[in-house]
Amino acid sequence: MILHEQLETPVRETHSVIVAGGGIAGIAAALAAAREGADVLLIEREFLLGGLATLGLVTIYLPLCDGRGHQVSFGIAEELFRLSICHGAEANYPTAWLDGGTDKEKAEGQRFEVRYNAHLFALEAEKLLLQAGVKILYGTTVCAAHKTDGKIDALIVENKSGRYAVGVSKSVVDCTGDADICKLADAGTVTFSQGNVLAAWHYFIKNGAPELRMLGFSDIPDKQKTGNEQKPLIARRFTGLDGAELSEMTQAAHEQMLASILESKQKDPSYVPITLPTVPQIRMTRRIDGIYTMDDTEMFKEFPDAVGMFSDWRKRGPVYKLPFGTLYGKKVKNLICAGRNISVTDAMWDITRVIPVCAVSGEAAGRAAAMTDDFAAFAASDLGKLQEKLPIGTFPPQNG
Repeated sequence: MILHEQLETPVRETHSVIVAGGGIAGIAAALAAAREGADVLLIEREFLLGGLATLGLVTIYLPLCDGRGHQVSFGIAEELFRLSICHGAEANYPTAWLDGGTDKEKAEGQRFEVRYNAHLFALEAEKLLLQAGVKILYGTTVCAAHKTDGKIDALIVENKSGRYAVGVSKSVVDCTGDADICKLADAGTVTFSQGNVLAAWHYFIKNGAPELRMLGFSDIPDKQKTGNEQKPLIARRFTGLDGAELSEMTQAAHEQMLASILESKQKDPSYVPITLPTVPQIRMTRRIDGIYTMDDTEMFKEFPDAVGMFSDWRKRGPVYKLPFGTLYGKKVKNLICAGRNISVTDAMWDITRVIPVCAVSGEAAGRAAAMTDDFAAFAASDLGKLQEKLPIGTFPPQNG
């Protein structure tokens, strides 16, 4: 049966820039756009910022450095790093990087990464955005995109107030992690072919101290496997793009967590769970089909449209520049992406889905969104103005 609805959707408010998704990319994009002078609305379907990095309990701020003693990501990526531990690190405090270590200590010791407290980070991020003038709309889902002449002029949303439209006078930034706005706006998308393995990270207290139990890990692309990878918790894989499937994934994660917790309590009665993830721990789902699709073989490649730089968090050495062409596509003029849903190959996706790259791409996308309502035209004529505002950096020596 198909229901044919007749809807009259009121436009209740209009903003120059709308950021959809309040994860790390969305935080960076909204902050950057606001600092560029835009009237910014950040739409988040949950009731706390941070996405997988807070609600999903993936509380590791992966490296801002190349693993050989050189910092490669700057700007808001570093600002959020420091914000995440402004009340103290949970673990792995990078002493050499933050307390004046030597070049040798930076090159040979711990990378510029840390484990932070998810709750404090989320609350401080909200405070930062509000101070910058960003309006945050929690508990809200974008369910449609209205276009005129190839541009999004309104997003249809639903929340406790019902269904209504929010107008956009300049640009939309898709930071949903799943390219949801791209899909709704028919911007052209590509789905991660491999699917996601189950993960069930959670926090517990043992002998009075909080600890992170990393139960299950994200998978890596097939072409990069060596045969020594950790066995998945269960055989099933998940696309992360179907409501019923996500419910089943969540239930499977709960089953794994309960079994692990009860087993641990039998061995040690002081073991007490304190925080469970409130969003599915999905890593890779869907991305925009961008002007340019970046691959993992393009380390140390100079791009004339570079808008940021980042490292390979998995190993020491490789560094990449981020092309602006990975952030937008051909079909919707005023839609740009940041975070997990930028245009990269499956192999590259495992590198770009993490916090530092989300922040780097978010800063670039947010500033660009505040500057134009046509990203292709902007790239052809005014990209230099954006690049001047961004802390892109230069490649470190390839041999250390």
